[in-house]
Amino acid sequence: MPVSVASAQTVPGQRTHSVDRAFLSMERRRPDVRWEAGGVAYLSGPPPSLADFRAYVGFHLPRLPLLTSRVEGGSRRPRWRPNADFALDQHVHEAVADGPGGWEAALDSALNAPFAPGTYWGVWLVHGHTPDTYAVCYRFHHACQDGAAAALTFRSLLGEGEPSGRPVPEKGRPADLPRRVGAALGLTVRFMAGALVVRRRRPALPFVPTGERQLWRGRVRADTLRRIGAAHGGSGHDVHLAALAGALADWSAQSGASLPRVTALVPFDARRPDEEQTWGNRCFALPLELPLEPAPVRAAAPGRPQGSADGHLPLWRLEHVVASTRKLRGRVWRQAIQDLVRFMPARPTEWYMRGMLSPRVTDVMATSMPLADQGSLGDTQVTGTALLPLVVPGHLFAVGLSFFGGWAEVSFVADRALPLGESLPELWERAVGDLERATHV
Repeated sequence: MPVSVASAQTVPGQRTHSVDRAFLSMERRRPDVRWEAGGVAYLSGPPPSLADFRAYVGFHLPRLPLLTSRVEGGSRRPRWRPNADFALDQHVHEAVADGPGGWEAALDSALNAPFAPGTYWGVWLVHGHTPDTYAVCYRFHHACQDGAAAALTFRSLLGEGEPSGRPVPEKGRPADLPRRVGAALGLTVRFMAGALVVRRRRPALPFVPTGERQLWRGRVRADTLRRIGAAHGGSGHDVHLAALAGALADWSAQSGASLPRVTALVPFDARRPDEEQTWGNRCFALPLELPLEPAPVRAAAPGRPQGSADGHLPLWRLEHVVASTRKLRGRVWRQAIQDLVRFMPARPTEWYMRGMLSPRVTDVMATSMPLADQGSLGDTQVTGTALLPLVVPGHLFAVGLSFFGGWAEVSFVADRALPLGESLPELWERAVGDLERATHV
């Protein structure tokens, strides 16, 4: 279905950000890697036809001008400009299940289908397994968007209620400039040094990758995470990371995969208060070592599964995470990261990102994003969501936490050969339960 680009485009062009250019450069260096992310919305009700779904997406595109743009200008000064050859049918597809037993195969098809040549994103209508449920799978090249921008895309297409209310720094005063410069330079030195870290020992992948990704999901009440976090001076995301550490400890014991240490790469939204959310990337990646077990416990009982019997361990993990993220919640560090992302040149940005994404430095991608209070497509209602974070070769998996309605929904995305990957959501839910019991909230 053709779309009028003139009506869909609201600006003549947008300069790419240094993070955008870093992803574009990494794609040129490593064309074998899928530099993409996305999400899945699950809906209750009869699915639309593909033609109606394309018409629905086309109707909403004027609110998302980046989606009808393309990169022009070469590698030195690329810009997002209106794509005069934009064709909606190259971006909107369907994956039809072969009856009730074909759901997983249809979803896997949507997760792994290549983008059409020359396109940066695609959306798949996944249906056919039952007459009254379906899913919408949206995937995009990471040069186009980060998680915050993709969340706005979700709200533009399917969401209802207020936006995510992401925390941003207040506008600085001129008198603050020397302090801000000093803080940004200090963070630059700290994070650049972290990108130089090369381990003597790193977790070996306990499988031979197939190149096919698979998605596993779990969920808990969002208030549960927030209550636990507040009781310990942290956030719901801190609780998520502590539960992830507990789940990894259990998974390591059950799968036989040795995990001497695990470092998560945590994206950080660094947009200014007045900055548009739909364009490109304004994120910064921060490494965070996940506290699997204290050294004495690891030495005394290697490979021992964790559980409610080890009540001190869940709280120790949470306290470790809260202590590591406390500065990030403060105004000074948040402003410094925002300044760093705003002013860092393209080449140092790419160098840092390649270092942080390397499996010699980090092992998993771990992101979280508030989406919306509720969502719908026509008369059908969104009943659940799943993030699809970037899966980097050499990483164990990527994990995303989406807040939708009253639920915190965890999604694990990994190569389908990952042993016991299907157990990770349940292990994460169990780890959240251990934290809830130990906290008594």
